[in-house]
Amino acid sequence: MKKGKVGDNNEPPSYQEATAGYEEMQAQFSWDDKTIRRTFIRKVYAILMLQLFVTVGVVCLFTFCAPVRFYIQTHPGLYMASYLMFFATYIALSCCGDLRRQFPWNVILLVLFTLSMAFMMGFVSSFYNTKSVALCLGITALVCLSVTVFSFQSKVDVTSCQGVLFSLCIAMLLCAITLSIVVPFGYVPWLHAIYAVIGAILFTLFLAFDTQLLLGNKRYTISPEEYVFATLSLYLDIIYLFSFLLQIMGGGHD
Repeated sequence: MKKGKVGDNNEPPSYQEATAGYEEMQAQFSWDDKTIRRTFIRKVYAILMLQLFVTVGVVCLFTFCAPVRFYIQTHPGLYMASYLMFFATYIALSCCGDLRRQFPWNVILLVLFTLSMAFMMGFVSSFYNTKSVALCLGITALVCLSVTVFSFQSKVDVTSCQGVLFSLCIAMLLCAITLSIVVPFGYVPWLHAIYAVIGAILFTLFLAFDTQLLLGNKRYTISPEEYVFATLSLYLDIIYLFSFLLQIMGGGHD
């Protein structure tokens, strides 16, 4: 009797068959992650643009409108009130993770934070020469554009350079302490200039650092759930960069 070959219907699948479904699922997850990240980036930059438009509008109003400028300069108590609001909202958004992810409280706090910071920047800018303020606004815009393009295109991972940022923070802190000790005995222009230059460099690097965290294409990333915190970080980087540029180039006070 001739025996034929008996087929085994329970034969396990090959490696290619077993991994095909996994690779397809992984590709789907990768596509979903990219879509979520793009939506996250668009949301952050949309909010950031609104913040910057409000801030620039307030700065221009306080700087170029003489009656408003005079009123602001003669009522310094308004600055202190805005600073207290800034400090309270900043602590709430930075330290309370659940609060900054809870709608609508995160939006309300972010609006109050933006208005208080815009008022403070407008108050400070009102004491500088109008040409200096306009120049610093333009330079800040160019630096922000350059840093954003660099962060999108460059292979340099700024998120891994935390040691450099920490060293610059220490240098800036030492300059600030020295200034606080020396200023009561007399203003030292070159020391203040060094402090302002270090500050401008530091927050330019922080802008690149936070932008790459937002993009999510480097070693360290930020969660798409933290769109308020990401917006807050970028906004503060730009504001502090502008303030230090104003200290460097806005030597002429009105």
